[in-house]
Amino acid sequence: MNTKAKGSKGERELIHFFNQNGWSAIRAAGSGSQRYPSPDILAGNAMRRVAIECKVTAETKKYLYDEDIEQLRAFSTQFGAEGWFGVKFPSQPWYFLMLEDIENTGKCWAISLELARRKGLTVEELLGKSSLEIKQ
Repeated sequence: MNTKAKGSKGERELIHFFNQNGWSAIRAAGSGSQRYPSPDILAGNAMRRVAIECKVTAETKKYLYDEDIEQLRAFSTQFGAEGWFGVKFPSQPWYFLMLEDIENTGKCWAISLELARRKGLTVEELLGKSSLEIKQ
């Protein structure tokens, strides 16, 4: 499966997860290839709105560009949503990191598996639910 297909599959998995657990969520068609900033997923409930840029990787570290960070920051601010990067490492759950928690290497930005485990939230934590409450 190519990288784009893996990313799309991961996004659909998250959309299903949000919608099955009391949130409304949509994938933004063509995110990352538009003239205007656009996250991969918009999700919300009566209390919160989140904009998520999703990354699926076969490595233990995912590198991001300044443009990735700035587009999510700009969209989130203008839309009034929390900006999150969701990253899926092999054989690991999804982890979600706030923009402030992503490591600036000086040349780019990076999310390592170790950083994700230490500072990231699982999807259950992002939704504010315990694993016992989650519907799959």
